Amino acid sequence: MHPELGFQETRTAARVAQELEGLGWRVRCGVGRTGVVAELGDGSPILAIRADMDALPIQEMNTVPYASQSPGLMHACGHDAHTAIALGVATMLVGRQFPGTVRLLFQPSEEVADEEGISGAPRMIEDGAMQGVEMVLALHVDATSPVGAIRVGAGPSSGGVDTFFATIYGKGGHGARPHETVDPFFLSAHVILALNAIISRRLDPFHPAVVSLGSLCGGQAANVIPEQVEMSGTIRYMLPEVQKQIHAEIEKVFAITRNLGGDYHVRFEIGDPPMINAPQAVELIQLVASDLIGAEHVLPPQKGLGAEDFGSFSALAPGAMFTLGCQIDGDHRFHHHPRFDIDERCLPFGAAILAEAALRFLGRS
Repeated sequence: MHPELGFQETRTAARVAQELEGLGWRVRCGVGRTGVVAELGDGSPILAIRADMDALPIQEMNTVPYASQSPGLMHACGHDAHTAIALGVATMLVGRQFPGTVRLLFQPSEEVADEEGISGAPRMIEDGAMQGVEMVLALHVDATSPVGAIRVGAGPSSGGVDTFFATIYGKGGHGARPHETVDPFFLSAHVILALNAIISRRLDPFHPAVVSLGSLCGGQAANVIPEQVEMSGTIRYMLPEVQKQIHAEIEKVFAITRNLGGDYHVRFEIGDPPMINAPQAVELIQLVASDLIGAEHVLPPQKGLGAEDFGSFSALAPGAMFTLGCQIDGDHRFHHHPRFDIDERCLPFGAAILAEAALRFLGRS
């Protein structure tokens, strides 16, 4: 009911810290700016469980008692559920004896980056959140799968993401005398067509990738050809060599403008790496989930190139994220949509799987 945007989760973090301290966990606040780290147990091995906390700048359309009370903000991706589940894990583990340490990572700003282009996971890592961690686990609610089911698999689980920002320079003038101008819209048209050919004509078709234009801005009057046009877009990939190739192809695309009398400047913002699920972490989740919910409810993952900065954590220790079915029967909701919602019966399934996985990892180790 009180969503907060990335790196602004002060109320959420304070509430999380209060709950954890009341349960007897050791708590550290201000990690990665507005994150919270909590520990239970002592020594090694250390297993970490990550839950993101941030919301989205979307006006909620649901008319439910728990709808957002913050105008223009809502939990449209289920991060509030992730936070609740991790607090459930914290409650379940209190009073249990186990060797080693469980570390909970309540992460800020998974959805957006800061002014330096860095999201919450790398910021927490800078503050030592992953120091000594031997395995890291996470989940994400999934509005396309039924309650009581999870999806998980080894290998690439989500794409790496970069962003490009470009300006196309022309020569402005009167709309009635286009021959005296270098029309940046004309230049942009050629660029857009070429951008859309990168995936289909320049990349190996067996290498998943996406180049999508997200914004195109230029001009202020119907009868004036502007001096420049600005555009930005997203890049998704699985392999580092594909990332490099896409960057090079985008540079070639914008160079078309020079052949047509214009010019350009393009800048790349390097985002989160691909998320790779480690086989040993996936095996642990599959075994635990099979015992708790039945092997028939442990499903293969749905492939996609959605981005997720959990990959920054799993790049430092074997890790895996599974998706937790939260579909409302007969009412398909979409992530990042004003009507997003979940069936809250999913919450204890997620908490139980993560808590049991932690206990088994530490006991086995």
